[in-house]
Amino acid sequence: MSPKEENTCLPLVINVVSKYWGEELSLLEAEQIAKKYIGIKGSVMIEGIELAEKHGLKGYVYRGSLDDIKRKIDQGIPVIVILPGLHETIQHANIICGYDPDESRILTYVPEPETVGAIPETRFQQDWEQDDMVSIVLVPQDMKQIVEKENHKFKESNRICLEVEKLRHEGKVAEARGKISDAVKIDNENAQAWCIMGSILNEQNSLEAVSSYRESINSNPCYYLAFRGLGNYYLKNNDFQNAEVHYSKAIEINPLRFGPIYKNRAIVRMELGDKVGCREDLLKYLEQVPNAADNLSIRDALNQL
Repeated sequence: MSPKEENTCLPLVINVVSKYWGEELSLLEAEQIAKKYIGIKGSVMIEGIELAEKHGLKGYVYRGSLDDIKRKIDQGIPVIVILPGLHETIQHANIICGYDPDESRILTYVPEPETVGAIPETRFQQDWEQDDMVSIVLVPQDMKQIVEKENHKFKESNRICLEVEKLRHEGKVAEARGKISDAVKIDNENAQAWCIMGSILNEQNSLEAVSSYRESINSNPCYYLAFRGLGNYYLKNNDFQNAEVHYSKAIEINPLRFGPIYKNRAIVRMELGDKVGCREDLLKYLEQVPNAADNLSIRDALNQL
């Protein structure tokens, strides 16, 4: 199997890192697992980690740091990080394969095409913080003591977060809510766990979603997804003023991260009577998502403004 092949249950980054350690993961096995996720866009990261663990690796999910990345690289251990996405992708996983101390840059491995990118450390840190600096490390069993001797933050609760996302894809909402409750009890300052809790409560139209999202923001004031989640909650409940405030804060954190947020803010601004702002947001949406399925209807709306 080529390292460029990817499957819902075998994320490309997991495949690449597994091959780095000499472990060949079965695409056929991943395809069998993926049959229960028909219609799911993107990858189910925990399935990939568990598949790698079945083949002799050990996985860790935790809140990292630049110092930790450099230490792991010096130990010969690549690190998978979760970073903001672009256009219609809300986030994506990337492999950190090195760093340049002279130019203060982080080196990322891009499998398609096979290249190495260099990101200034300050920019990398700012982007990474938006998803609470999640790190995923896979190592052979005979190297796990190297990882386990370090006190990695949120190691248990961050793994639970991935397990909860799997449960949500499977439609096991009650079980997902119970597990994410465990995660915030284990680590009360885990912004990712609180945001997932907020998302589950939001889907259940519960007012408690607001306090969960706010706990996420209190733990990490740069947590983009919590601000977007609050915007979605307030939009759904016709609180347009609060929706605009929180969408605008998410956009302030990263204006290029997720194009569809501009369409949502355009709806809010139209409800608030701000036609100029609505028009600006619809144009920004088309700029960032040029192949949007609703491109024609958005252009029709613009012609009427």
